[in-house]
Amino acid sequence: MLPPVELIAIDIDGTLLPSAGADVTGRTRQALEQAREAGIEIVIATGRRHRYATPILELAGQPGDTTMICSNGSVTRRLNGERVDHFTLPLETSRELCGVLRPFGGTVVFTFDREGPGEMVLESIAAVHAQIQMWVEANRDALLEVSPLEQAFDDGAEPIQGMICGHVKAMREAEDWLCSQGYGAAVEMQRTEYPSRDLTILDLLPPGCSKGQALARLATRRGLNAGQVMAIGDNWNDLKMLEWAGRAVVMANGAPDLLLQAKERGWQVAPGNHEDGVAQVLETLVAERVAAMARPLEKEAEVAT
Repeated sequence: MLPPVELIAIDIDGTLLPSAGADVTGRTRQALEQAREAGIEIVIATGRRHRYATPILELAGQPGDTTMICSNGSVTRRLNGERVDHFTLPLETSRELCGVLRPFGGTVVFTFDREGPGEMVLESIAAVHAQIQMWVEANRDALLEVSPLEQAFDDGAEPIQGMICGHVKAMREAEDWLCSQGYGAAVEMQRTEYPSRDLTILDLLPPGCSKGQALARLATRRGLNAGQVMAIGDNWNDLKMLEWAGRAVVMANGAPDLLLQAKERGWQVAPGNHEDGVAQVLETLVAERVAAMARPLEKEAEVAT
């Protein structure tokens, strides 16, 4: 018998959020609250940086002490901004990546753990990949143009994350090339892929950083083992936390190849994000937890009679 789930790590885009809209649904909001009331800790694990994810969770009524694994694991903070973990890419590696990524034709962005213009740096907003224009508009107040991009590190600040966005084929070629040239030891590569949009975001993180590593560190602090943790996600950047957690859940709307892998590994496949899939998983867990807590009381009552 599996141990009860004490902590659930939930991705945002494609998982917690419906594909259409920027707000958590009422049913999902209620399910999150019920899970907390039942004693299950809710952790958010997202590729978004902290400030970009915060408004969604505040609108969803999440408490300020909610733990957020951000930037695919390079930063962990509370919703209220309190820092838990923080990792950066070395300056030399960051500068080198600027040059080696240019031939792949994508948009290269570096993210820093600071607020305001310069939180994210790129060479040209006008030349940004067409399929991330909506993202650009949503983050324009944080973007700063620096050309050449190598000069973004002249102040000595180390980024928490680099990324290159572009067509699926080109980004897979970029990842393969980086691995073949030994960059796998210098950066952790996490891919988020949207085949229907022909868009891939290849994140370049400090070595050893991933949602899985961040989740494992957090669980250790809580005195929990993997068997007491559930992870819910929809894309390849969720893979390491899905592999680490004792109970892995992949959304039905997830990346096709990831869904195939989920079925091969016997992972749970939840209804899609357009069907409140996260809420359905949480509702089932809460019902199981309530039933399990009631059994000892029922036995005591039987003995007493």
